[in-house]
Parts: sequence; structure tokens; C-alpha cells
Amino acid sequence: MHDFMNSPHMQSRRQFFARGGSVVGSAALASLLGRSIAQASEGAPQGPHFAPRAKRVIYLHMVGGPSQMDLFDYKPVMQDWYDKDLPESVRMGQRLTTMTSGQARFPIAPSKYKFSPAGECGLWMNTELLPWLSKKADDICWMRSLHTEAINHEPAIAAMQTGNQVTGRPCLGSWASYGLGTENENLPAFVVLVAIPSNREQEQAISARLWSAGYLPGQHAGVSFRSQGDPILYINNPPGIPDSIRQRSIEGLNRLNALNYEQFGDPETQTRIQQYEMAFRMQASVPELTDLSQEPKHIFDLYGEEAKKPGTFANTALMTRRLAERGVRFIQVYHNNWDHHGNVAGRMPDQCRDVDKPCYALIEDLKQRGMFDDTLIIWGGEFGRTIYSQGGLSKENYGRDHHPRCFTMWMAGGGARGGQIYGETDDFSYNIVKDPIHIRDFHATILHLLGFDHERFTYKFQGLEQKLTGVEPAHVIPDLLA
Repeated sequence: MHDFMNSPHMQSRRQFFARGGSVVGSAALASLLGRSIAQASEGAPQGPHFAPRAKRVIYLHMVGGPSQMDLFDYKPVMQDWYDKDLPESVRMGQRLTTMTSGQARFPIAPSKYKFSPAGECGLWMNTELLPWLSKKADDICWMRSLHTEAINHEPAIAAMQTGNQVTGRPCLGSWASYGLGTENENLPAFVVLVAIPSNREQEQAISARLWSAGYLPGQHAGVSFRSQGDPILYINNPPGIPDSIRQRSIEGLNRLNALNYEQFGDPETQTRIQQYEMAFRMQASVPELTDLSQEPKHIFDLYGEEAKKPGTFANTALMTRRLAERGVRFIQVYHNNWDHHGNVAGRMPDQCRDVDKPCYALIEDLKQRGMFDDTLIIWGGEFGRTIYSQGGLSKENYGRDHHPRCFTMWMAGGGARGGQIYGETDDFSYNIVKDPIHIRDFHATILHLLGFDHERFTYKFQGLEQKLTGVEPAHVIPDLLA
């Protein structure tokens, strides 16, 4: 039986090849000797290639695809096109989703909202629904020419998060964790927060595969914090179990895992050891992190009263600042219900009200703490929306379908160039006419701000040097950099 258990047939290919590495057993032994496993494992932080502009990232993902022409891509000439058909010379036979491909017409729906120039940069934006954010226009790098091939949510979110439309690859947060590690051994390097929108009319599915480590070592997966109940499931001891017993239990489990790792070389065993140790340390750090009672009144005045309500976007934004100042490397926030196939008039005000003041407050809060210059904030969705209406159209209400050909995102802090307005679209916000940004270029630029050459920042898997930016050309965009 012993010889059979030791046979290669009892191991996966990944385990078998992992055994050949020089790190076999080292991480487990390091743990038993009281050293950090991260310093001895194949998942150890790689370190930047050059001095980073950003030490950490806060990524605010608006799930569903915000309408660029209703927020940041001002198209006044469209008022004259109300209810006229989108010209074929603009569409040029481009792919449509099945939700509108069967429409007899594609009637133009100009934005119903008030736009005005914001800041010295003069960006024309929706100041009616985003009055607070507009005050920070000169701190923000505006990118109006993002584009992607993905036209439906699941592949588009996967592409935006992982660089590939096929799920199962490491996301941007996992790459950041793999590259930089954490500055706080009592908290994960990569944390995920899911904010609850005030309007829940049409939400998209969000699942843990979006913050998976993929083929990277498992300790680089995102750790999801909940807004209700315990922030992390089972973070607290069962009734009657003191910390001393929990600690002895974990030490015993890790000794068994160490023996298992030496025997079989499964890299997931390393991850299990790391997770047990981190979970025990978080029992002390997480309650302090999530206790907002010590935040002063002026902070709640800044973020708004909604910040006191667990799960709101305002509460989540305040939590991201607390995570950032405690050394968490990458904080991924999801805010749902931006999928505006209909009722833009009823839903857009709620969505903007959720994020407007908290985004302003987050920038201001980081500035006051001296953290803005080395914290990169990213805001955007997985694609944009169509200028033509899906379903019924009136001057007061309309819907918009998915549109991957052009959409707007923004960055602030962390080496992004404040006040920059980059990229232009045509009068219909349908095609890019100047300075396109493919999402590969966007990823390459983010990695650059974190101190990495995207061409050299790789992980060997299935015989290939895998990269976030993939095998197609990707370029850092210097004009986006401060």
C-alpha cells in the first residue's frame, strides 16, 4: 500500500512536475520553523522590475456596462438625431447582440441629462447626476476610447478582469498579489468587496471565478469580505473554543500538511498551509478592520450617511480606504445594475447617487492621508452602451444595448495623469476616431504603474510563459502617465 501511494499514478501532472522543483518541502519546513511561507514558496512575491508609481490599487468595477454617452462622452449633436435611424455608414455591419439584432429600427436616443464642463481640464460630463465627482475632474485621467471584442457580459467581464474571454485565468488582482505580495501579514494581499446597489432592477451574476488565481499559486486568489454577518465565513471560533485550542489545531494540521507536501509535492498543499495561518491571524485583524465606530464624524460627513449602512457603495468605499491604509495591495469592488437595456431614466439616477459622493470622498480621503499619489483608483465597466435605443423610445426614457466598440473609464492617483482627456469617438459614440485603447493596452499601463514590464511579468504554465496581456501586441500608453 505504501509503495502504491508513492507511485506517480497517485499524483496529478501538476503535482508530478511540481515535485521536480527545488522548492519541494521548503515552504512547509519554513512554516514549521516559524518563517513566512510566502518567502519560501513558488508563490513568493516577484518584486517590481522598476520603481512603481502605485503601491496599491482600488478597482471599482461597475457591473453591466455604464452608458458612456449618458455620463462622460458628451454628444450634443445627437439632439438633432432624436428617433432617426443609426446610419449604416456608422454601424458598418458591426456585430449586434441578439437582444437588438432583430429590431426593425435602430432609433437614436440622445442623452436626457445635463452636461457641463468640469474642472480646468474642461471635460464635458453629466454634472446633473455626478456633481460631486465633477469636482475632482482635474485629479482624474479620463479615457474615452476603451474597446474590447467581447459583446456579452460573462466574456467581457472575464476579459476585463483577466485579459481573456475564457474564464479560469488569473485576474488583475491575483497578478498584483503575485508580483508585490502584501504589506500586512495579517490581511490578504487581495480583497474583494461586493457593494449592494440601491436599485436592484437588473443585476448580473458575480462569482468567485472573477477573482480566481487561475494557474497562479492559490494564495493569490482574492478573499471575499461579506457585508452582513461575519466578514469572512467561519472567521470566528465555534462557541466554547478559545484561541489557544484553535492555534494548536492549526499547528497540528499544518504539520500534517507539511508531511503531505514533502510526500506528494502538491502546490495546493502550500496554499492550504498559507490559508490556515492567514485565517488565524485574521481573527484578530479583521474585527478591528471592519469596526467603523472609531471613524470620526467628519469622515461620515465626507462619505455621506450611507457609509454607516453595511453593504452600501459608500460603506464599501470607506472600507477600501481602511484596507488600503492597512497594506492590502489590491481591493476589487463590484457595484451591480449598470446593465441599462431599459429604463435609463429610472435607474441611472440611482446608480450615480450610489457612487457619486463616495468616489469623490475616496479621492479626497486618500489625499488628506497622503496616500493618493501612490494609490491607483480605477473606475469602469466591461463595455459601453449603444447610442440607439433598445425597446421603446421617448425623450424622457430609453434603453441601451451592449456596445464593445467604445466606452469610457477613468483612473486617479497612483501615477495616472490628472486632468488628461484621452481618446475621441465619433458623433454617435459608436466608433473610435482618435487614440484607441484596447483592454490589453490598459492592462499593460496598469502593470507599468505597479512597476512591471508586462512582457517580462510572466508565470510558466503548460509549457508557456503566461502573461496578463496574452500573446497579442499590447502597449503602455505614456499619455496616461503623470
